Amino acid sequence: MLNFRQFSKIYIPFILITIIVFIGIIGFMIIEEYRFLDAFYMTIITVATVGFQEVQPLSDEGRVFTAFLIITSFGTFAYAVTSISQYVLDGEFNQYYKNYKVNAAIEKLENHVIVCGFGRNGKQAAHVFKKHNTRFVVIEQKKDIVAAINHKFSDLVLEGDATLDEVLIKAGVLKAKALITTLPIDADNLFIVLSARTLNPKLTIISRASEDNSDKKLKLAGADNIIMPDKLGGAHMASLVMKPDVMEFVDYITGQGTDNIRLEEITFDNLPETFQNKSIRDLEIRNKSGANIIGFKTAEGEYIINPSADTIIIPDAKLFVLGTSEQISKLRELFAR
Repeated sequence: MLNFRQFSKIYIPFILITIIVFIGIIGFMIIEEYRFLDAFYMTIITVATVGFQEVQPLSDEGRVFTAFLIITSFGTFAYAVTSISQYVLDGEFNQYYKNYKVNAAIEKLENHVIVCGFGRNGKQAAHVFKKHNTRFVVIEQKKDIVAAINHKFSDLVLEGDATLDEVLIKAGVLKAKALITTLPIDADNLFIVLSARTLNPKLTIISRASEDNSDKKLKLAGADNIIMPDKLGGAHMASLVMKPDVMEFVDYITGQGTDNIRLEEITFDNLPETFQNKSIRDLEIRNKSGANIIGFKTAEGEYIINPSADTIIIPDAKLFVLGTSEQISKLRELFAR
């Protein structure tokens, strides 16, 4: 949708020039009885003050009208040329074209992720999404940060306030699968969570929190998971002291250490009908792809490590599969049949 204010610098000059040309054509057609093409030609050479020869000698009334047209149009024409040139040279047209491309690209997205804020946490999240070829849209309010963002999907960066509903809608929150808000102020994150949950009840929402009492409020607002970077970072560092190899292995398989190891979740809905309501043994994932089922989430939300081969895949259940990129690709091909 076009914004009149955004284009006022070129709309107004074009409108003024159009009005002057219209007045000139009508005046020459009435006063000198010119046909339309002659009247148009006389108006253009008069407004542009190029000094070309007249179509035919002017009457006294025609000379007065021509003088009036020159006086009226001279300043207007100069203003129009200056305004349009400035609009192009200042880069406003390029900025509009870029925003148009962003909005057009986002409108085509489905099941993408929205990252609100591109600070340290937002950058890290975007880096992981980039590694796993996941489409995402960044919402950032600071112009200098927006200008500096450079990632695979850099054309999908919105400059705006993520606490506003219209900005979230523009980012595709109605069709997104998840939203991550990483703003440094908990109140802003709370507002985003509340707005996003209202706009899309099925959205997976993950929020950052800084204060100890903010996590409960964010949960009540609709966040599915709350991450407190300070606590998480401290606990992670302590674990690296107590169990360094274990923690490094966990980082390795969760995508932070290599691109070749993949830990994926498979929901009941992602399975073909021939595999639904079957046991893990019936799936033969290990034999057919080489990947391993290392975890299972029941419909009630209970987690089972190394589930039994007799475990039945029922609605709302999830499988957690570990394997190399090649093994996971084979698994997806198997389920795509």
